[in-house]
Amino acid sequence: MKREAQHNITEFSILGLSEIPELQLPIFATILLLYILIICGNLTTIVVVCGSSHLHSPMYILLTNLSLLDIAYTSNILPKLLSILLTEEKIISFMACIVQLYFFIALASAEVILLAAMAYDRYIAICQPLRYTSLMSMKHCAGLAIFAWIVGLLDPIGHISLVSKLSFCASHHIDHFFCDLSPLLKISCSDTHNVEMMNYIVGSLLTLSTFLLTLISYVFIIFTILKIKSAEGRSKAFSTCSSHLTCISIFYGTIICLYMRPASSYYPEQDKFFSLLYIVLVPLLNPIIYSLKNHDFKDGVKKILQKL
Repeated sequence: MKREAQHNITEFSILGLSEIPELQLPIFATILLLYILIICGNLTTIVVVCGSSHLHSPMYILLTNLSLLDIAYTSNILPKLLSILLTEEKIISFMACIVQLYFFIALASAEVILLAAMAYDRYIAICQPLRYTSLMSMKHCAGLAIFAWIVGLLDPIGHISLVSKLSFCASHHIDHFFCDLSPLLKISCSDTHNVEMMNYIVGSLLTLSTFLLTLISYVFIIFTILKIKSAEGRSKAFSTCSSHLTCISIFYGTIICLYMRPASSYYPEQDKFFSLLYIVLVPLLNPIIYSLKNHDFKDGVKKILQKL
């Protein structure tokens, strides 16, 4: 049967993570706990960096921007998901859905640039330490951060313009836990070729280019570390970038697997799982792995606690 198109829709229904009633409360409690940990962890990073003068360096300024972005990233999605789990009210207005999609794409785009900037920072620090203060001055660092936010905010405009013109089918059920691009295209009755092409083009230009820049930076970093004669020196050099390498592996792995493929290959359960990885796991791990083995950050925490 041909699905009936409806052009002037006013709302969608988000199906969420599970339709089993007995699982709603446990999932709610788990997501709420993770969301609280994400907010607390990233806010702690911001407060410690801003309150410790010895942490006012390019690496920590970029980390602060990453923490701000992670708070915004999760807050764009998790509060609505928590509301769905608690109240079972799955309706989201068309405008709210489009706004959520806009900020999701914008913040993801800004994050890939920030991660590339952080890789460049580690490359300069390890491969060209004598030129670090000139190549990664606070002015250059601020410029990279501002560039990431501006590109992020501009990037979704083309996607949103095309998606807002699509027609959707009578059910309007989004088989996901937020308004993502693939499930929206899946329920559209329009030709989605232009939107998919936009996704591929922007994805190739932005995601793959920043991934390649990050990869190239780490190739040079690894070669430089291997040239260090002492085992202690190699271990110390690698420890300064291992945390960042862990985060980008999870982030880029899930992003490329989910979005660099046609909408026809959208598998709801698989996509929900991988989406949770970069929406919840990465923002949760960032403040932990960037700070856990960092003695300068620990000193900053102690100084902040002493002032209280």
